[in-house]
Amino acid sequence: MRWVIVGLAVLLASYTTQAEESVVRVGSQHSVQDTADKFVDIAQEKGLNVFARVNHQANAAKVDMALRPTEVIVFGNPKVGTPLMVCAQEVAIDLPQKVLVYEDAEGKTWLAYNDPSYLKERHDINGCDEILNKVSGVLGTLVKSAAQ
Repeated sequence: MRWVIVGLAVLLASYTTQAEESVVRVGSQHSVQDTADKFVDIAQEKGLNVFARVNHQANAAKVDMALRPTEVIVFGNPKVGTPLMVCAQEVAIDLPQKVLVYEDAEGKTWLAYNDPSYLKERHDINGCDEILNKVSGVLGTLVKSAAQ
């Protein structure tokens, strides 16, 4: 029984670690609103489509609940996303790309997004490393630029 408990603990720890590694987080010097606005401006300047902005804090307020500033920006480019879906169609469930901009309990603003290598693993994407590397580079550049 002891080995079963130890085994379950190790398995649970590995899932937690994998989940942590699948999300990239970058701290921002600005408020959530300013960071999100800056991200959208930069993304659009780079020719990306911004499909939606979901303000979870505002939605929470509509049902009389409190939530720290939390916004999800949905964005992408079919010229990049479509080839990924050709490689592994189920990746469509994770596209278009999303970035989360939120304020933590200490008042710090963060941007977070799914690491493209996580998507590669999750959807067993083969033969699209060049595209995934491009996506990774663009995400990193957008997020870092919005955070400065």
